[in-house]
Amino acid sequence: MNALVGLFLILGVAASIAWPTYDSNELHGFHHGPHRPRRHRGKVFANQRLTDADALCLYDVKDLNALGYLANHVRERKNGNVATYVLNLYLNYSNICILSCQFCAFARRPHEKEGQFTYDIDDMVRQCAEAYAKGATEVHIVGGLHPKLPFSYYTDMVRGIREACPDLTVKAFTAIEIRHLAERIAKKPIRETLEILRAAGLGSLTGGGAEIFDPEVRDKLCRGKESAGEWLEVHRTWHQMGERSTCTMLYGHVETLAQRVDHLRRLRELQDETHGFTALVPSPTSPITTSCPISARPHLRLRGPAHTRHRAALPDNFDHITAYWVSLGLPTAQVALSFGVDDLHGTIQQERIFHMAGSQTPQGQQVAALERVIREAGRIPVQRNTYYEPLQPTPDMKPLPDASERMKTLV
Repeated sequence: MNALVGLFLILGVAASIAWPTYDSNELHGFHHGPHRPRRHRGKVFANQRLTDADALCLYDVKDLNALGYLANHVRERKNGNVATYVLNLYLNYSNICILSCQFCAFARRPHEKEGQFTYDIDDMVRQCAEAYAKGATEVHIVGGLHPKLPFSYYTDMVRGIREACPDLTVKAFTAIEIRHLAERIAKKPIRETLEILRAAGLGSLTGGGAEIFDPEVRDKLCRGKESAGEWLEVHRTWHQMGERSTCTMLYGHVETLAQRVDHLRRLRELQDETHGFTALVPSPTSPITTSCPISARPHLRLRGPAHTRHRAALPDNFDHITAYWVSLGLPTAQVALSFGVDDLHGTIQQERIFHMAGSQTPQGQQVAALERVIREAGRIPVQRNTYYEPLQPTPDMKPLPDASERMKTLV
């Protein structure tokens, strides 16, 4: 359960929460309180897998600092004191989409002419080349399910970017986009569609579109979108081809705690099977400009202690947890680095989807800003590539000097 108890951090820590300090006196209540069972702490320290019941029990823990201690222990055991980031550019080739997901303010239906856009391939290549010249190592590309763009548009886009920027990794397309291209546009099997895109230069799939896997939730939020099984099938196929991808969870709308745990367990099961996921990237819902049903505004839900538990159900076979600062805000993402997160995503130039949904975060971050917040959190900043591999010599990756001693006092 290497990165297991920390998901609660990214899904629940608010900027108003004080920086945690951990000692045995502070954790006494976690060991002995009625909602703080010792066996879960023991499982974390013994690197044992948590069950769904364990995860739901940890959701009920009231002490955020105690949970943070466990998350931080797991994070240091796996990634030492390093926190990573990537130099990346976001591009959305079109927002024309045949779906009507309630949480999405980005998409325009084919008949909604106002606000529609579709990029010319040459323009996308130009933007990538400009970012590449400034040091970008990744371009992240997603879009709507366009009913009329030919398959050649997508292959020419990927190929053109790779030809102009040979060392730029093209991380593109969600699972639903792949299914759309395969079933409606190219009319080919999933694997063959992926093989053609890989031959054109596709380096990684994105993890978007997972939302919450439970069918009742998907029916309320994104009726007509692919099922959980269909999402998992695309990533399974990509992994079976020897490739990597990320995965996501969109939380804070109509889902229950049990449905979050179910979502994370399904991701863990696929990771057991393929070992193809590089990281989990959870994000809170942004309902400001959407019709997404939600029981509380995200910033209030994030402040609630009950929403610091999600990491407890995180698959134990994931190496990395990314704090997506676009949706969380950089201050909250910085706090997350003390609660189990080891990655701040990247510079993320030109992100549109969360910003059109109401995110008030900046359009992009400078490397200096990312490295500053990492250092302020007491971590060592390291630039990575798309596959979470460091692009520079890394410092000692072992746990912090006092981590093992603190653990001994608590076991």
